[in-house]
Amino acid sequence: MKTFSIFTLGCKVNQYESRQIHELLALHGLRPCKKPDLIVVNSCCVTHTASAKSRQYITKAVKTNPNAAIVLCGCLPAVNIGELENSGKGIIHVKDRNKLVQTLLELIKTTSFAQNSNSTEIKPNNRLKIKPKKDLPDNSLPPLSSYHGQTRAFLKVQDGCDGFCTYCIIPKTRSIVHSRDRKTVISEAQRLACAGHKEIIVTGIFLGAYSQQSVRRKKWPNGKNPHLALLLREIAQIPEIRRIRLSSLEPADVTDELLDVFCNCDKILPHLHLSLQSGSDQTLKKMNRQYNIAEFLDSVDRIQTRLNQPSITTDLIVGFPGETEEDFKKTLEIAKKICFAKMHVFPFSARTGTAAAKMPSHISAETIKKRAAILRELDEQLGFRFRQRFIGQTANVLVEKGGKTCSGLAERYFTVSFKNTDNSIKNNDIVRVRLTKNAPDSMTAQYLKKP
Repeated sequence: MKTFSIFTLGCKVNQYESRQIHELLALHGLRPCKKPDLIVVNSCCVTHTASAKSRQYITKAVKTNPNAAIVLCGCLPAVNIGELENSGKGIIHVKDRNKLVQTLLELIKTTSFAQNSNSTEIKPNNRLKIKPKKDLPDNSLPPLSSYHGQTRAFLKVQDGCDGFCTYCIIPKTRSIVHSRDRKTVISEAQRLACAGHKEIIVTGIFLGAYSQQSVRRKKWPNGKNPHLALLLREIAQIPEIRRIRLSSLEPADVTDELLDVFCNCDKILPHLHLSLQSGSDQTLKKMNRQYNIAEFLDSVDRIQTRLNQPSITTDLIVGFPGETEEDFKKTLEIAKKICFAKMHVFPFSARTGTAAAKMPSHISAETIKKRAAILRELDEQLGFRFRQRFIGQTANVLVEKGGKTCSGLAERYFTVSFKNTDNSIKNNDIVRVRLTKNAPDSMTAQYLKKP
């Protein structure tokens, strides 16, 4: 076995773990290839659509690479919801994440493995004395040395959720809440910085629970968690890192200590993603969220008071069971009041294995589609309004696409394009621009200089 390919669905954590798998295989001498000996499908099952895409890719992989070993890992095989019963012969299902490394190492060692009529699970052979390179523990994916092919690098610091929001399957696929120790995180951040990554995105399944054993705040000492703020302060001290961005938080994660770090460190960008999900307290209670609307608005108010024109982005679920027209109207009102810079709109889809799937009063598909369209139109309006305030101001852009016309992300998480007037700008440069024109989903600018 000499070559591999990886197909990834889902969240930033999945993308991070796929990169870990890539480095593990490369450490053992395999190289990426379009017609590989080994195909790894790192799956997602947060929605039926994500599960369907995972299965579709497996089917495609079998047809186009009939002689390849195919490993299905990630969230889909980790939860027993009957969606893999007809996944095909010879597919290796890694149900236990702790067995992924051992499974891959067995495959690297030998290409022969037993098959049954449906799926295969590797049985470790104790006679095989497989020693991962660089003293890598058998059950651990390697820490990253680079995020090849991307300017920005994800840095996973936390995993697992036991919050059991009623619409979410994740607590059944990543049930153990745990965090990486501080020294390991800092060491990896240093390696990513030395590899040339100027922006680090700190991520986790429930980032605000970093260093806690549960995501339920009532189980935390004094209901507060100071550890994320302390970690960010230390990451920011790495000289080569120029920008730090956080993935999703909940309103109670935005503590005064966290805002102090934002205010005292220019490297931490003025962008926070706070998952609202609904503007109705009634719906939030049905969702089993850990906040109400008053608490969400209080967090937003503190962010906007202390940070300079921050970008606040969010997730919204439309058409949750029992959502009335009044509930939906409240969501629209809250969105307008906050003026989100970006809203990710998710039409509710009953997920097998979750409490919400069994709830009464499901909303019709037609109504969900109509409400989602209204929210997406509002998203365009609010995003345009947010960006409009920066016309004439300067911004720093991390270039992700070079050429005659360059584009990249500004500090506040909107895309900026500009002419490469001196032809010296390349990917991964951070440049100073003056914002000149707003567009439906981005801004154009005049290049000034490299800061």
